[in-house]
Amino acid sequence: MYVSQNQNSFRKIAVKFNEDDRAQRLIDVFPKVNGQINISHVNSTNHIVAWHKHEIQTDYWFCVKGSFKVGLAEPNGNESGKKYDVSWEYLSDKVPRMITIHPGIYHGYKALEPGSIMLYYLSEKYNPDDEHRLDVGYFNENWDTENK
Repeated sequence: MYVSQNQNSFRKIAVKFNEDDRAQRLIDVFPKVNGQINISHVNSTNHIVAWHKHEIQTDYWFCVKGSFKVGLAEPNGNESGKKYDVSWEYLSDKVPRMITIHPGIYHGYKALEPGSIMLYYLSEKYNPDDEHRLDVGYFNENWDTENK
């Protein structure tokens, strides 16, 4: 990392890069802000990044390029039988909007176009102890997209 000797000058800070078979990610792009800003670049429409929830962290998701199918599994208060209701949202650069995902809601996404880019703000710095994961298919959900 380069830090100028002049306190009124600029600073260059390296951004953490992470890549796996699902996406390429820039992590904590602006480390001085409260929370964390990340960017995911997803080349494949075959991979599903789901399911996980947080007990503390709130997520704010925005599609910069392309489109995503977003799965949300919310607790329904039913103690016996099905305990979560799965719903779907779609994010797209053609209809710009942001979604808020509160703690306790399992969530995930699938890119609908190669090269889709998601910008997401986390209300807290990432803490793996705050993340609880489930396997894709846990809710018997269907990630396919209907042809119309």
